[in-house]
Amino acid sequence: MSNITLVTYASRAGSTAGVAQAVAHTLKDRGIAVEVCPMRDVQDITRYRAVVAGSAVRMSQWLPEGMAFVEHHRQQLLQKPFAAFVVCLAMAAKSEKGLEKVTAAAYLQPVRTLVPTVSEGLFAGVLDLSKLPLMYRIPFRLATLSGIFKEGDYRDWNTIHQWANDLLPKLVV
Repeated sequence: MSNITLVTYASRAGSTAGVAQAVAHTLKDRGIAVEVCPMRDVQDITRYRAVVAGSAVRMSQWLPEGMAFVEHHRQQLLQKPFAAFVVCLAMAAKSEKGLEKVTAAAYLQPVRTLVPTVSEGLFAGVLDLSKLPLMYRIPFRLATLSGIFKEGDYRDWNTIHQWANDLLPKLVV
């Protein structure tokens, strides 16, 4: 096993990939050797000291390749520090009671059931209708017309970098 941490992601329109890159950048700045790649390209995680995995959410679930990654590598993930994050528009809907965090955290429950996490990041994503497949574009277009969401980049880079910073001691065990 090396001292490399894997930061891997499942993304459809690119915002989760951007979050993964930001997490990796913060860890690198703190002296951690990091490799970043999409989950679909990861064949073996044996050589990694720790794994940070994140996924976009579609239909209130991690993307299928995200869950497939966790299921396929479960036995090895159980033996390493494992952190997970979710990127979703639910986190853009700020409420006084913080219900968006409860909603977003629920998206990680299937992951958490398979592999305990040392930390979980809950991040808002991007709504760019032009990057969505038609089957998702229509309901999100209706949501924008009704005022539920506006198109835009809701990622809070300070929150993302802070989570990655706080993650460091949990990955170096």
